[in-house]
Amino acid sequence: MFGRIRTAYGRLLGATRTPSRPDGPTGPGGRPNPAGKRAPNLFEAAAAYVSACAEDDQVGIDEAAGWVSPEALSFGVNELARRAVLALARERDQPPHAVARALLGLPTR
Repeated sequence: MFGRIRTAYGRLLGATRTPSRPDGPTGPGGRPNPAGKRAPNLFEAAAAYVSACAEDDQVGIDEAAGWVSPEALSFGVNELARRAVLALARERDQPPHAVARALLGLPTR
């Protein structure tokens, strides 16, 4: 039983990690990856991806999407959205569900 849990956890970690040199001698986007420079993590990729989407920057979207696996990017974007809604809810002194609905233009219940 614990072996199955360990295997599943290892797969999860493998999906969210990126190698230090993701594309061999070049980094994300084909740029050189000089020694000592680390690859962006999933939260950096999510922040870059969402920012590029907000600015309608297709080149930035494509570059950020190449930094991590699609599953890791999805997790990072979800975590970014969760943290943003919580921060706005605290700032506005409203419940998170009301803030999320307002951001999406939905009527509050």
